[in-house]
Amino acid sequence: MELLRIAMWSGPRNISTALMRAFENRPDCAVVDEPFYGHYLSATGLQHPDGAAIMASMSCDWDEVARQLREELPATADAASCRVFYQKHMTQHILPRRDMAWTDGLSNCFLIREPRRIIASYARVRPHFAVEELGFPQQWTLFQRVADRLGQAPPVIDSARTLENPERVLRALCGRLGIPFVEQMLHWPAGRRDSDGVWAPHWYAAVEASTGFQPVSEVPLAEVPVPAGCEAMCEQAELIYARLLEHAL
Repeated sequence: MELLRIAMWSGPRNISTALMRAFENRPDCAVVDEPFYGHYLSATGLQHPDGAAIMASMSCDWDEVARQLREELPATADAASCRVFYQKHMTQHILPRRDMAWTDGLSNCFLIREPRRIIASYARVRPHFAVEELGFPQQWTLFQRVADRLGQAPPVIDSARTLENPERVLRALCGRLGIPFVEQMLHWPAGRRDSDGVWAPHWYAAVEASTGFQPVSEVPLAEVPVPAGCEAMCEQAELIYARLLEHAL
């Protein structure tokens, strides 16, 4: 079987790390965690927890990282057994004028979540931000690029549907990718992984405690509060979400 390189594109405040856990628990899969994070911090100057350590832990050169993702395997991979290389990407890391042609040789997939919930959650951490920090416009632009190249929509999965029935969604995703679904994707050992980014201590407490996809009881969407200044952002992001949701598995 030829190596399958999967690029899963998500914004923040989603189940992206849990989904990475699911793939890493496959016996045939290696993963990489947010490989463009260092470039993102270096290029924007944004201050994130352990930012200097993040940039020191990986290449901050966009073209070099893209080459690695196309041509290499992560250091944690077992080359003898690896048939799937899963790349967890954040769409906010796609900065203006970055060449995305390197993605043409990958199986690009898109993880989405209802924007109002993302924005409400993000606003509790950063009171002032632009929609690009949440990656919605970048996700839509990349989706269109991939769909145009393929002549059909690439795989899209919605976080709420995944949490409601992870086996159904993961089976459908694996089917679209042409790989077998394995039961190990539904449950994994608790704890940290060598493949986790150095930022894990700041963000991964919940997923480190998890052993599978956890159903959540969320308040009705109409009751999710966002700051008054974010309503226009919500409307813009919800238009993108609605278009992507049409293609969700």
